[in-house]
Amino acid sequence: MSKSLIQRISPFLIARIKQNHQLLRSAFCSSSSALHEGSSESLSLDAVHMTDNCVKRMKELQASEKSSEDKMLRLSVETGGCSGFQYVFDLDDKTNPDDRVFVREGIKLVIDDISYDFVKGATVDYVEELIRSAFVVTTNPSAVGGCSCKSSFMVKQ
Repeated sequence: MSKSLIQRISPFLIARIKQNHQLLRSAFCSSSSALHEGSSESLSLDAVHMTDNCVKRMKELQASEKSSEDKMLRLSVETGGCSGFQYVFDLDDKTNPDDRVFVREGIKLVIDDISYDFVKGATVDYVEELIRSAFVVTTNPSAVGGCSCKSSFMVKQ
C-alpha cells in the first residue's frame, strides 16, 4: 500500500519541485546584480528588518567568540520544506557582489539578490521556545502561507 502511495504522489512532488525551480530561475533573471547597502531603520517598504531580539542575539554571538566578531547574519531562500520554500540562516564573514546588506546598530543582515525577491519587507527575529532557539522570519509580505515551524513558506503567484 505504501508503495502505491509513493507512486501516486511522486508526480505531484516532481511537478512541485520543477515549479519551485522555475520560480527561483525567473526571480534570478529579473533581479539586479547591484550591491545595495541600506539600513533597517529606513522607511523603505522593501527593506528587511531586524527585531531587537535579533540584534541582541547577534551581539551576544559576536561577543562570545573572537572568531565571530565580524560575522554577519545571512538569510537565504531555498526550495524545499513542507510549503515549497524554506528560510536558511547562516553566519558569514564575507559579502558577495550580488548581496544586499541591511544594518541595524552595527549588526549586518546579508541577503543575496535571488533570496531578496522572496523576503522584501520581511522581519527577522530571534525566538527562544521550548523546542528550539533560532532566527526566524516572523512576517513576510511575499508569503501567502507557511508551516507552523516558520521555517518554510509559499509565495504569492
